[in-house]
Amino acid sequence: MELYLDSADLNEIEEAFGKLGFLAGLTTTPTFMHRHGITDIDGMIMKLSEIVPVLQIEALGETAEEIYKEAQRLDQLGLDRKKTVYKIPVSLEGVRACKMLTDENFLVNVHLVYTLQQAYMAMAAGATYVCPLVGRLQDQGHDALSLVEQCVDAVEVYGYDTKIMFSSVRHAEHVRNALNIGVHTCTVPWKVMKSLTENNFTSLGTQQFFEHTRLMTMKVKDVISSDNPLIYPENTVLDAILKMTESGFGAATIVDENGNLKGIFTDGDLRRKVKENGKAILEKKMQDLSFNIPVSIDSEALLNEAVKIFKQKSIDNIIVTNNGKPSGMIDIQDLVKLNLWG
Repeated sequence: MELYLDSADLNEIEEAFGKLGFLAGLTTTPTFMHRHGITDIDGMIMKLSEIVPVLQIEALGETAEEIYKEAQRLDQLGLDRKKTVYKIPVSLEGVRACKMLTDENFLVNVHLVYTLQQAYMAMAAGATYVCPLVGRLQDQGHDALSLVEQCVDAVEVYGYDTKIMFSSVRHAEHVRNALNIGVHTCTVPWKVMKSLTENNFTSLGTQQFFEHTRLMTMKVKDVISSDNPLIYPENTVLDAILKMTESGFGAATIVDENGNLKGIFTDGDLRRKVKENGKAILEKKMQDLSFNIPVSIDSEALLNEAVKIFKQKSIDNIIVTNNGKPSGMIDIQDLVKLNLWG
C-alpha cells in the first residue's frame, strides 16, 4: 500500500519527507492551502514539487474543457508529468476531463467519491486514482468502509488500471482499515502518521531494553557525583550532618588520615543515635561510635552489580572505591534519576 502525506503545511511536509524516506507522495487541497494562508498557489505547488516524489494537486473548472485547460496550465509551469497527479472532483464533466487528460498521459485522481457508481465512472474514464472520503462519509452516518471495499473489488474483478486511495483519514484505526480492505494507496495527515508506530507495550519494552543495556555497559564511575562527603574519626556527628547536608547525600564516608575506609554514617544512624542519646549525640566524635563494615563497590564495576548489591543488602547507599580508597558514593536515587531502578 502506497503511503501519502495529506497536508499543505510546509513545515510538516519538510519534516515528514525529511524524516521518512519511504513516503510515496503528497496530496493537498485548496482548503488546506487556504487554511495555511497560502496566496501564491502556483509558487507553493512548484516548491512542493521539488520536495516530494509525487505531488497530487487540484485542477478545477466548471466544464471538462476548463479542467483540461487548468491542468495544461499547471503542466506548463514546469511540473514533471510523470510525478504530478491532477485531482478532479467527480462529476460528469470531471470524468470527461479525466478521459481527455489520461489520453494525453496525464495522471488523474478523481476524488470526493461517495458512491460506487461515481467510482465506476472514474475507473471507466481511466482514472489513475479513485479517492473515497472515508472520514467525511462516516461523519454522515454512511458505511464508508463497505464503499471502499466495493471499489477495491471492482478494480480486481474488472481489471481497471486504477488505484483506490483511502482518504479523509481521522485516526490510526483508519489506516488499519485501509490495510485490511487492501486499498492501493492511503493518504494520511502527519499527526496520524506519527502515531502509527506508537504502542504502550512497545514503549515499555523499548524502555526496558535501554535500561538493561545501560546497566550492562555503564560503570559506577559514570554516574557517581563529584561530591564525595568524607568525615574523619575526630569529626563530630554535627560535622557529619553538615557534610551530608552540603553534599545532598543521606550518608557520609568515614576515613582515616590516610584516606582508608573506616565506615559509613547514614541518616538512619543519626536517627537511631538521637533516639538513644538525645541531642547530646551531636557533640560525639566518630571515633567514639561504632559502625558496621560499610558496603563498597569498585568504580570500574558495572551498574548492574550496584543494582544487585542494593537489592541484596536492602541499603540506600554504597561507597565507591578506586584502588581501595573511597572516591565517592552511589545512591539509589542516582539510579532512579536515570530510570534504572524499578
